[in-house]
Amino acid sequence: MASTNQSPQYQKAASMFLIAGTDKERLHCLEEMIRECPKHKSSEKMLANLKTRYKKLKERSERIKKSGKSGGSKHTIRKEDMQAAIVGFTNTGKSSLLSLLTNVSPEITPYDFTTKIPLVGMMPFSSMQIQMIEVPAINSEYYDRGIVNTADVILVLVTDISQIKEVMSQLDKALGKKLIIFNTKNSTDNRKLEATLKSKKYNFTMLNLKSPGNLENLKERIFHSFDKIRVFTKEPGSKKSERAMILEVKSTIKDIAKKILKNPNMIKETKIWGPSSKFAGQIVGLSHELKDMDTVEFKTR
Repeated sequence: MASTNQSPQYQKAASMFLIAGTDKERLHCLEEMIRECPKHKSSEKMLANLKTRYKKLKERSERIKKSGKSGGSKHTIRKEDMQAAIVGFTNTGKSSLLSLLTNVSPEITPYDFTTKIPLVGMMPFSSMQIQMIEVPAINSEYYDRGIVNTADVILVLVTDISQIKEVMSQLDKALGKKLIIFNTKNSTDNRKLEATLKSKKYNFTMLNLKSPGNLENLKERIFHSFDKIRVFTKEPGSKKSERAMILEVKSTIKDIAKKILKNPNMIKETKIWGPSSKFAGQIVGLSHELKDMDTVEFKTR
């Protein structure tokens, strides 16, 4: 249920929806999201989807109530289009990372095993929202292997090189791409550490969570771990869209045409700007492979 340019109230309701334990709580969150959703043309589809989801959930809740069954698991988390799980040992900075990247403020203490349930937040990036889940420590009884195994991306947070192999050994059934984030809070020689990580050919980035600086580079690394690309569209004579369409890597003009046009055969001419073009406004065919941050213009018959 990712969205763009939403109010803090909407974002809070969306986050609460993801961790709601009952249908009653989910319905309350949806009511708030419907109230806070902008009422203009570009958000009509999103508002309609929210209302449809509310109606279906309301009907299901009534059916469950009549049958006398329970409303679901306490910690059920609805998976969004892009989901990243933060994993690591206790006291490595997982809650601090979640707080820096998202709209949630988890409890942060110097004690071990503070996080006992998965915590969910939405990371804003390039006019989209990416679902982030802090999973309880990998060496605790609260560790949720199910979330980790199904996440699209796994952020392995460590403070020592020895932790990497230990964490990785627990991720043998995890399908998502792994990105190691080395919290350098205890490191005195970052250059030597970086050289060691490179020599081991790890997919990694280094970050001091106490003074993280520019987080946009980290967000960019996280986004590209999903193997997705952002493609903008435009109509002839107008500016490109503010919101990018999210496509799989190696998507073609035909793939994006299928998403926005009922029939790709309606296309008379396609122009492209950006990394995959040889020059601005290049005319290309349906088989042209798109790259991240391209802009596509269709002329239809």
